[in-house]
Amino acid sequence: MPSADANGNLDLSTALELARPDARGEMRRLKDFHGHNVVVYFYPKDDTPGCTVEGKEFRDSIEQFEALDCVVIGVSTDSAERHRAFAEKHALPFILLADEDGKLAAAFGVLNGKYAARSTFVLDSELRVRRAFHEVTPRGHAAQVLAFMRTLVESHRMIGG
Repeated sequence: MPSADANGNLDLSTALELARPDARGEMRRLKDFHGHNVVVYFYPKDDTPGCTVEGKEFRDSIEQFEALDCVVIGVSTDSAERHRAFAEKHALPFILLADEDGKLAAAFGVLNGKYAARSTFVLDSELRVRRAFHEVTPRGHAAQVLAFMRTLVESHRMIGG
């Protein structure tokens, strides 16, 4: 489990620095998305029924996430090549990170054996975790995350952010 500060906030300094290849083999780090809201969703395995439903629902909502200046990133322990095939087969327009050694999942506290447990983290533009969803049910999850993201963005606007 990742460490937390006195307020219960996760210390993701290690996670933000880890470079992982995306589906095209480009190395990405979460810290590169500073200045944007970020949804990091962990899932067990490409092209399995639940993971496909979840991925398609994020795909179908991607324009709404983007309208909230939100980057969607899917992460599993599959290889970049497997991610590429999964993304092409289902027209997934967002980033898929290959976490083959499970270090990113472990940094978030969601590594379960050799797979990532289905969990989602919403990070604000300062890359602070604003919400964690655990034991996620794939169907309807993207809508749940989108609703939270809208609330987060609206509350930020209301306080003059």
